Amino acid sequence: MSRNDDVGPSEVPSRRLLLKGALAAGALTAVPGVGVGVAAAEAAAGAAADGAGPGGRYVNPLVRNRADPHINRHTDGHYYFTATAPEYDRIILRRSRTLRGLTGAAESVIWTKHASGDMGAHIWAPEIHHIDGKWYIYFAAAPANDIWAIRIWVLENASRDPFRGEWVERGQLKTAWETFSLDATTFTHRGTRYLAWAQHEPGMDNNTAVWLSEMATPWSLKGPQVRLTTPELPWEVIGYKVNEGPSVIKRNGRVLMSYSASATDFNYCMGLLTADARSDLMDPANWSKSPTPVFTSNDTTKQYGPGHNSFTVAEDGRTDVLVYHARQYRDIVGDPLNDPNRHTRIQRLGWKPDGTPDFGIPVADTSKESV
Repeated sequence: MSRNDDVGPSEVPSRRLLLKGALAAGALTAVPGVGVGVAAAEAAAGAAADGAGPGGRYVNPLVRNRADPHINRHTDGHYYFTATAPEYDRIILRRSRTLRGLTGAAESVIWTKHASGDMGAHIWAPEIHHIDGKWYIYFAAAPANDIWAIRIWVLENASRDPFRGEWVERGQLKTAWETFSLDATTFTHRGTRYLAWAQHEPGMDNNTAVWLSEMATPWSLKGPQVRLTTPELPWEVIGYKVNEGPSVIKRNGRVLMSYSASATDFNYCMGLLTADARSDLMDPANWSKSPTPVFTSNDTTKQYGPGHNSFTVAEDGRTDVLVYHARQYRDIVGDPLNDPNRHTRIQRLGWKPDGTPDFGIPVADTSKESV
């Protein structure tokens, strides 16, 4: 993302069934390189202030009960926000001229799931993009009668204002296989538009890997598709073998792709892929993978399961902002997917002297009184 964003039975059962019983013993703190050590605890002492933007501290959570958040700062001066609703039944949209304003912005339901058939269940992870003068929303959905046969779908709106006009169903975005697929994001680089997404590869012992392909149209792939990362490291396979939720930011001569890993409880965390901006992005050998997670749960700030992020920019047009969801407690009763309290959060994304991103730790909750 640039600072000015353009910008029948299922073959794959549920994540719970694919690797049922595979929950690794222990928490992330037991994985080398992941735990909240002394240095991290010391850093947490000032973490609340690190959520600040140019206008002062952000109020977190930014939007409650909204997971998989995506914020697009459009050229019209507005921030457009969409995310997963915990009922998994609709696509929502908010708009504000400031990031803080998204908290109280009116929320519109711009599309609802079908009563039967395709797109009838598990409406997940919408993203809104403006491409060639039209608005597009990429999202995941399953048939009402086969709720784990999740695929990627596309909506299109030709109106200048995405709250007006008609959202047309462009149909399923077809990939190489009819398997569990979700979390599509799109970006351009050196004149080419790409789609990155998560999908289960037939014959692989995982839930999802992250894939990349050039696009032919905003709703179709040019192909081929290449695998950029598969869950293989200890912190990527806790509970489920998951790489998902890719998001792209380009800075300092690099193309950076964050992604989320492991089960959606407190083990959920983020990794990072990096490619030289001059390289062929379709060659997996040109991408390097972080050996340890770049963003994890933190006991000191009491933020758990941070992930499925997007990137945006602050009102000054220069300060990068990390957008993600997290819970305010570690322990969950029952299936984490049935817990509605993944809240949208934002904080400043830092940069190290060598030009690589410094995600820091998830900031503590704030309140309006503390701003």
